[in-house]
Amino acid sequence: MKSIQSFFLLAILFPLALLAQTKATVSIQNTTASDRKEAVVSVKWETIVSHYPQIDTTNFVVINSITKKQVPFQLEHQGFKTIQNLLVQVNVKAKSVLQLSIQKGKHSVFETKTYARFVPERKDDFAWENDRIAFRAYGKALEKTKEDAYGLDVWVKRTDKMILNERYKIGDYHIDHGNGLDYYHVGFTLGAGNMAPYVKDTIRYSANYHQWKVLDNGPLRSSFILTYDTWDADRIKVKATKKITLEAGSQLNRIENVYTYESNALLPVVVGIIKRLEKGILSLNEQQGIMGYWEPSYGKDGTTGVGAILTTPVSNITVGTAQLLAKTEVKNNEAIVYYTGAAWDKAGKITTATHWFDYLNKFSQELKNPLIVSVK
Repeated sequence: MKSIQSFFLLAILFPLALLAQTKATVSIQNTTASDRKEAVVSVKWETIVSHYPQIDTTNFVVINSITKKQVPFQLEHQGFKTIQNLLVQVNVKAKSVLQLSIQKGKHSVFETKTYARFVPERKDDFAWENDRIAFRAYGKALEKTKEDAYGLDVWVKRTDKMILNERYKIGDYHIDHGNGLDYYHVGFTLGAGNMAPYVKDTIRYSANYHQWKVLDNGPLRSSFILTYDTWDADRIKVKATKKITLEAGSQLNRIENVYTYESNALLPVVVGIIKRLEKGILSLNEQQGIMGYWEPSYGKDGTTGVGAILTTPVSNITVGTAQLLAKTEVKNNEAIVYYTGAAWDKAGKITTATHWFDYLNKFSQELKNPLIVSVK
């Protein structure tokens, strides 16, 4: 009889204890021998709610258990109405565990570190940036004009402030007014790491993107989708979507491409980086899928490093007169993920080819050894 009474007592007290819980604890473990600095970490929102069911999305803080200071966060929706993830930006020392407390409180106003938008006033550009670097993709209105280009563009910057709106407003972004400029040349190439089908040893370029959708927009992560209308890749009708994500503190975008075509065969594709006529410095690792390029200096404008990291097997990396190409394959209607981005020596953080290639190699290792997150 006592055991039955105890069972019913526990059945009553357990949900009451859950309702009374006033916080959740997040543990972030770094198993590697390198510090993880300014890492944006994703925690599933449903997991947080299961441990802290009374959480108020308008009245909570994330506290570093060591410093007792607030940690910047973002509620990520991924294009849905409901919250999908809690994003936090943290530093986690090598071989250590960082604990965060999620509890009731008024959070600080966090600095915007990522931003993305459609730019109709500049022929349908889509531009995005973080506190390190900026990029743009070309839209429909630019097609068949003398300014048209195929690849991804880089806007170098030497400030952690958001600069896109200011540059477009001034309209003079090819001159450095103190925060950087656009001196990167794309032309009819893949530019700074765009991807395209590679059929019969030829790049089969699409037209520019024709539709766009912003999924999330800072302060720690911005993501959006660009959609490309069907085009002919040597008698293969292909259409594509590109989901691009840029996090605070990162030099590289995460790009998730989905190619749709009427076949079950694998489609060869390449990630490309435009190569300059003058001599630059290369670091190519087919086995690890890393392609790094430190461009020749461009006069007073400085030097740009460009790189890509593929997560699918790379059959080969070629160095042509116009582009560096890393070749891989995709399946019909299945996502392929890779990373691409750039750095500028005048920003003062990555100033040599060695620094840039070390950054790419470290980034690749971090992808293979992600931070481990648990909630209680």
